[in-house]
Amino acid sequence: MQNDHLCACSFGGSVVSLKQRMRHSGREAVPQKLVWNIKEVLFVKHFISRRNFLKAAGVTAAASAMAAAVPQASAGFLTGKDAAVTILYTNDVHTYIDNKSPKLTYAAIAAMKQGYVDEGKPVLLVDAGDHIQGTAYGSMDDGATIIELMNEAGYDIATLGNHEFDYGMARAKAIIKEADFPYVSCNWVDLRTGLRVLPAVKLFPVGGKWIAFVGITTPESFTKSTPAYFMNAKQTKYIYDILGGDDGRKLYDAVQKAIDKAKALGADIIIGLGHLGVDPSSSPWTSEEVIANTTGFDAFIDGHSHSTFSETIKDKSGKEVVFEQTGTKLANVGKIIIKADGTITHENVDLNTVEPDAEAAAYIQTITDKFDALQKQVVAKTSVELTINGADGKRAVRNAETNLGDLCADAYRILLGADIAFVNGGGVRDNIKVGDITYGDIIKVHPFGNEACLVEVTGQQIKDALELGSAAYPGESGGFLQVSGLTYTINADIPSSVVKNDKSEFVKVDGAYRVSDIMVGGQPLDVSKTYTLASHNYMLKDAGDGYTMFGTKNVKLLKDGVMIDNQVLINYIVNNLGGVVGEQYAAPQGRITIKTAASDVPTNESDKVIAGRDTTVTEGDTYTVVAGDCLWNIAYKLYGTGTLYTKLAEANKLADPYIIYIGQILTVPAK
Repeated sequence: MQNDHLCACSFGGSVVSLKQRMRHSGREAVPQKLVWNIKEVLFVKHFISRRNFLKAAGVTAAASAMAAAVPQASAGFLTGKDAAVTILYTNDVHTYIDNKSPKLTYAAIAAMKQGYVDEGKPVLLVDAGDHIQGTAYGSMDDGATIIELMNEAGYDIATLGNHEFDYGMARAKAIIKEADFPYVSCNWVDLRTGLRVLPAVKLFPVGGKWIAFVGITTPESFTKSTPAYFMNAKQTKYIYDILGGDDGRKLYDAVQKAIDKAKALGADIIIGLGHLGVDPSSSPWTSEEVIANTTGFDAFIDGHSHSTFSETIKDKSGKEVVFEQTGTKLANVGKIIIKADGTITHENVDLNTVEPDAEAAAYIQTITDKFDALQKQVVAKTSVELTINGADGKRAVRNAETNLGDLCADAYRILLGADIAFVNGGGVRDNIKVGDITYGDIIKVHPFGNEACLVEVTGQQIKDALELGSAAYPGESGGFLQVSGLTYTINADIPSSVVKNDKSEFVKVDGAYRVSDIMVGGQPLDVSKTYTLASHNYMLKDAGDGYTMFGTKNVKLLKDGVMIDNQVLINYIVNNLGGVVGEQYAAPQGRITIKTAASDVPTNESDKVIAGRDTTVTEGDTYTVVAGDCLWNIAYKLYGTGTLYTKLAEANKLADPYIIYIGQILTVPAK
């Protein structure tokens, strides 16, 4: 087994400036003028290397100043004297380093920690994962700049979130080496050796106590990152595992062994540092379930579900465990205080109450200023708000159709000339406001840099994919499918019968299907027919989000690596919509219908307008399109069946029956 560590001085020794590091590695940072060629640069995933980025940012002086402002990690808080110990913690920061966050993020954190150090108080700064992915600041150099910032802010330990794997296994391991702080995970295993990849436990002698952290990574990393990254080069077998188990036992056992190891090493306080979350869809691998099935934790710092709470819950023995999560994007920083007598207090701290460290803020500003010049390039416009939210303002893209989901799916289908397109809801990340659309806006929608692909699949594979995507409804799922080229119904009263393996991947449907009324191009889906399907490599080649009915062995690859996801969206808006997203995307277009026992007709805004309409239609009637309409729903109300939407399309000479406009007057032919 890989050694677990007693860390007396494992914080990286003296703080070295970025300039010194670059000199040592032969990479002197020489500021230079960069001329952005947007046509060449805009759509390249790695549009600027880390080396050139640091040169462009001119960071050397600011970075040196920041390094001087953050003292040696071992100074002031590694002490044998009994004293209260403060643990500051973050989770799910998702690369939000710019001034759109409550404060200048890592600058405020650096200031918080510095304040304790200046007063000679013991302090540790920790992170519960998902820190290198989320915005263009992460994707521009695969998280390298974020790790630099975390190093300079003085982080002492972290665990891996699922998004730490988003840039590939080799990059995940490189990030661990680039960090001045250690990573821990008790359940990430190399199947070739049977050994853990990382230490399970780290102990720190702080304030006269030994404080242990047990790292835990979500088994959902297989499906919420990219499954292929955990496989061999030929993608024939898994060579890494993140222990979970169908019933959670593998996870619980790994955690309990790590707790027991910490006790054996003499830990006085044991803290779980987990990226597990509390979403029901993550069961049986939630942090609550881990705590309920183990004994020995004094506190548990969590991440993954973007929740905000500061409470206590009972472990297997009935002992109260401090249980914490800070939300996301640095809305809060968590604080645990372990008093000299061992009692624990806890709270979340709003960063608005913290004055940022000036030198750290200056360093971050050099990054954002240079990069914002590229992000602010206007690439298109929109006359309607494009959103991932529902009418209530809450996120809906992971369990319902949204207008931005429609737009993204249309972009894949039309640009690749497919019958059907799928976009996973978890891959549509942010809203776009009315007005100019910048490159930065597009990156926020599609930050992963996935590549567009076109495959040939059967109708049965399409049906199974829709069933998997709807399995968690009404709960959220990152694999919920936004669609183009088809319409379908989710029968919410039918329980999901999707069977998954211990990696949360699709195995089969063992019962009734929830999805029905699947129409492709106006015709019922034929499970034995083949269709062309457009999406990205994450889903179609790598079986991401558990879509094992796809993957390179199960599809016929027609086009590969066509362009990255943000380019797909920009090109569609510019080339197919004339550079402006108009009223046709003002509302969801009725592609996904939800049925319950109380409703056996589509429920959307158009129903409220046309409910009760006389279905006797005479030649020459017209109909005015309202928000939420689609031809299928209009035909259902006018003719009593959605299948006659083709009559409307033909009568109105619609080039694409999936695109109609609010206020558009349709000629209604007789039934």
